[in-house]
Amino acid sequence: MKPEKTILINGHKHIQFQHESVSENEMLKRATTFYNMCNKRRSIRDFSEKEIPIEVIENLIKTASTAPSGANKQPWTFCVVKSAEIKHKIRLAAEEEERKSYAERMSDEWLEDLKHLGTDANKPFLETAPYLIIVFKKPYEIDAEGKKHPNYYVNESVGLACGFLISAIHNAGLVTLTHTPSPMRFLEQILKRPSNERAFLVLPVGYPATETFVPDIERKKLNAIMNVY
Repeated sequence: MKPEKTILINGHKHIQFQHESVSENEMLKRATTFYNMCNKRRSIRDFSEKEIPIEVIENLIKTASTAPSGANKQPWTFCVVKSAEIKHKIRLAAEEEERKSYAERMSDEWLEDLKHLGTDANKPFLETAPYLIIVFKKPYEIDAEGKKHPNYYVNESVGLACGFLISAIHNAGLVTLTHTPSPMRFLEQILKRPSNERAFLVLPVGYPATETFVPDIERKKLNAIMNVY
């Protein structure tokens, strides 16, 4: 094994990147295989209560943590909720906000756009899924002396990490749903998160229920989403 090459850039150590080179045929094969896998992903609202080893969840989150972030600040926290009591509290609070949204906050056009998905203010998946992963973003860090230090491109960074996480969940043979009850400050309160964390996304994780149905919808075709210049 060759010794690792290192250099200094602006006085900071850099290590040589190790790249796996593959043929164009292998490249296309991998790209096609990954697309075909991801194209089977659906947002699932009916979960089985079947248990999942915590080691699987740990590896999913480790995968999410490989996402790029502004200045490598990694401005995220992933809270894993298994407790039935805490999941129940989260469901009650989320449904309260959702009822207000469906009754008062959402426009008529928004509600009309949601009809074909069959959603409403009831969120039983927040209790039936064996795990909830609550993703928090961190606009700033707080050092030992209580001083604030900014993070950069926080929404973009955390959004990328969530994309990695969703792909990892699907790759593991599990299902999830992106749930964003708004506002979400109740999550910070229930989980007693520090003042520099803001709830970003709720991901129930588990197996689908034995009989699960999803909306009969299609993704946009490539020529509607891609432009080559």
